[in-house]
Amino acid sequence: MQDIKKIEGDLWEAADQLRANSKLTASEYSMPVLGLIFLRHAYNRFLIAKEKIEENLPSRGGIKRSVKKEDFESQSAIFLPEESRYDYLLNLEEGKDIGSAINDAMIKIENEYDNLQGALPKNYNIFDNDLLAELLKIFNSEQLKNATGDVFGRIYEYFLNKFAMSGAQEGGEFFTPISLVQLIVNIIEPEKGIVFDPACGSAGMFVQTGHFIELHGENANERVTFYGQEKAELNSKLAKMNLAVHGLEGKILEGNTFYEDKHELIGKCDYVMANPPFNVDGVDSEKIKGDSRLPFGIPGINKKTKSVSNGNYLWIQYFHQYLNEKGRAGFVMASSASDAGNSEKDVREQLVKTGDVDVMVSIGNNFFYTRSLPCGIWFFDKNKPQDRNDKILMLDARNIHSRIAGTSNKNEFSNEQLKNITAITWLYRGENERYLKLIDEYINEYVNKAMSIENDIVPFENNIGQLLSQLNKFRDDIENNYSESDIHKGYCDDINILKNDIKLYKEEKEKLVKSICDYNQYMNESKINDYSNIEFTNDIQKNHYSKFEQISKDIKAFIKTVDHIYKETNNIIDKAEKDLKAKDSKAWITKEVRVNRKNLENNKKYIIEFLKNIRYVYSQVNWLQSKFTDGVFADVEGLCKIVDINEIEANDWSLNPGRYVGVAQVIDDDFDFEGRLKEIQMELDGLNEEAIQLAKVIKSNFEELSI
Repeated sequence: MQDIKKIEGDLWEAADQLRANSKLTASEYSMPVLGLIFLRHAYNRFLIAKEKIEENLPSRGGIKRSVKKEDFESQSAIFLPEESRYDYLLNLEEGKDIGSAINDAMIKIENEYDNLQGALPKNYNIFDNDLLAELLKIFNSEQLKNATGDVFGRIYEYFLNKFAMSGAQEGGEFFTPISLVQLIVNIIEPEKGIVFDPACGSAGMFVQTGHFIELHGENANERVTFYGQEKAELNSKLAKMNLAVHGLEGKILEGNTFYEDKHELIGKCDYVMANPPFNVDGVDSEKIKGDSRLPFGIPGINKKTKSVSNGNYLWIQYFHQYLNEKGRAGFVMASSASDAGNSEKDVREQLVKTGDVDVMVSIGNNFFYTRSLPCGIWFFDKNKPQDRNDKILMLDARNIHSRIAGTSNKNEFSNEQLKNITAITWLYRGENERYLKLIDEYINEYVNKAMSIENDIVPFENNIGQLLSQLNKFRDDIENNYSESDIHKGYCDDINILKNDIKLYKEEKEKLVKSICDYNQYMNESKINDYSNIEFTNDIQKNHYSKFEQISKDIKAFIKTVDHIYKETNNIIDKAEKDLKAKDSKAWITKEVRVNRKNLENNKKYIIEFLKNIRYVYSQVNWLQSKFTDGVFADVEGLCKIVDINEIEANDWSLNPGRYVGVAQVIDDDFDFEGRLKEIQMELDGLNEEAIQLAKVIKSNFEELSI
C-alpha cells in the first residue's frame, strides 16, 4: 500500500534541498518543478493508456492498425511525442543540454493541444544540467513509476500548497487552501452542468469538484463543464496544467473579471465557486456602468477618483448573477463584507431579500498561507424550497480547526471536521438521513479499527520481546563479573520490573480486546438499517456511543501503557550500554539492538497514533450527538442558528454568524494537557528552526554584499 503522505514529504524534502543548494528562489523554482511533475504524470497516464489501447486495437488480416492520438484522448490521457516522454529525457546522452531538451518536450506537447498553448514552463535552460538531472531522478522513483490512482494529482496539489507556503508566488493568490475548497464543494454539491470560477487561480475548485464527482462513481468530464477566468497569466498557466494533471477538461481564459466577461455566462451557470481577491480598490466605476452583472448598483464610489473603494460587493453580485434559476454558489470572502455599511449594506439588503442567500460560515485565523486574518464563506441557492426562502443558516466555525503538521501557526479542517460542518447543513436542509448515516459510518469506523488493535500491536510486542531477550542474554553473560555490585543488581531489578510491566500490559490488552469483541457482538445484534425513522435510529446510535465510552477510556490508558513500556525498555538499554559497557560484551549484538530499537520507536509511534485516531473518530460522534440530541437541527449556542429575514433586518442586515449564534462555553473534561504541551513544544521547535534558517539567509545576504 502506498503511503502517499510519506511520498509527498520525501519528494518535497529532496526537491527543496536541491533548490536550497542551487541558491534559487522559490519563485524561480516553482513552475519548472511543477512542469516536471506534469511531465512525469502525463507519461504515467500515457503508458497505462497505451497498454489498454494496444490490447483493444482492431485488426485486419492479422495486422493491427497503428495507435492514433485520438485513442489517448478517449482514455483521458495526453498523447506524448517521443521527445516529450519522460524516459527519453532521463536517457539523454551524456553532455546533452537537458534544459533545451525539456523545453522542446514542452513545446511539442503544446503543439499537440490547443488548450495547453503557452501554459507549460519553457525556461529550463536557466538551470545547470546537474540540477535538472537530479530533479528528473527525484520524480522517477520506483514508487512513482508504479503509482496508481490520482497519486500525481495529489503530489501536484501538495507542491502547489508548499510553494504557496514558501511564498513562491506573489500574494499566494494562486492557491486556495484545500480544506476551504472542499467545504465549498461539500455544501453546494456540484453534480451536473456548468461550473464557473471567475477568479480561478490554479483551478483548485475544479479539481475538488472532479474528486467529488468521482467519489460518487461518475466521470467528471461527462457530468460537468468547467469554465475559468483568471487575470494573471501565471495563474492561468497553472490552472491549465492542474486540469491536465488531473485528467480534467476545461476552458480557461485570461481576463480581468471587473471589466471583462469572457465566457458570457450570465444566468447560465449551475454552480459558481471562487476565492476572489479581497478588498480590491481602484476599480474604475465609469468602465463598469451599465454592467448587467451589477443589478443592485455600484457601491462605494469615490467622488474624486470615480473608483470603487472596495470591490467585494462587485464580486458578490457577479457570483449571484452568473447562476441560473436553480444554481448554487459558494465563495470565500473577507470577513468585513458580512457587516460592511453604507452602500454595501444596501446591496446586502437587496441580496437577502431575493431569498437566495443560503448559508454563511465564519472561518478562523491562519487558514491562508499568506494572510492570517479570518474570512467568511458565503453560499447562494436559487432553488431553495419555499419553507426556507426567508431563512439563512448562520454557522460560526472559527473554533473548528486542526493544526497543519509541520507548521507552527497554520490551520486546516480535518476530514472529520469537514464532514461535521457539512452534516450541519444537511440537518438545516432536512436531510436527516444523511446525518444519521454519517454517525453510523463513524461508529463502524472506530469499531472496525478497534477490532484490529490485537493484530496491529504485534510488531511493537515483537520488538519488545527481541530487546528483552537481548537484555536477558547480557544479564546472564555478566552475572559473574557484576554479581556483587549495586549497578548489576539495579540492572537486574529493572529487567524484573519491565517483565512485570509487560505482564500487566498483556493482561490490560486482553481485557481491552475482549471488551471490544463484546461490544462488536452488541453492534451486530442491534444493526442500524432504517435511517428514515429518525427517533428510533438516533436512540440506537446514542446507545452504541455510550456503550463504547469505557472502551475509549481503556484505550486512553492503554496508550500510556504502551508509551511507558517503550520508555522503560529504552532506559534499560541506555543503562546497559553506558553504565555496564554492553557494547564491549560478545553477548551484546549492537547492530541488532540498534535496528530493533529503531523499529520499536516507529511501531510505538504508529500504534499510539492509531489508538488516538480511534478515540478521535469516537469523539466526532459525541461532538455531533451532544449538539443535535434528537438527530434533527437545533440552534447551538456559539455554533449555529437558523435566522429569518426579520431578525436579519433587526441586526442592520448583517450576515455575520457571530452576531446571531452567541458565544460557546468550551468545557473539555477529556482535554489532553500533556499532548497540548507537546504540541506547544513542537511549535517552539519549529519557530527556533525558522529563526536558524532566517539567520543563515541574513548571513548569506551580508556575505554576498561583502558586509
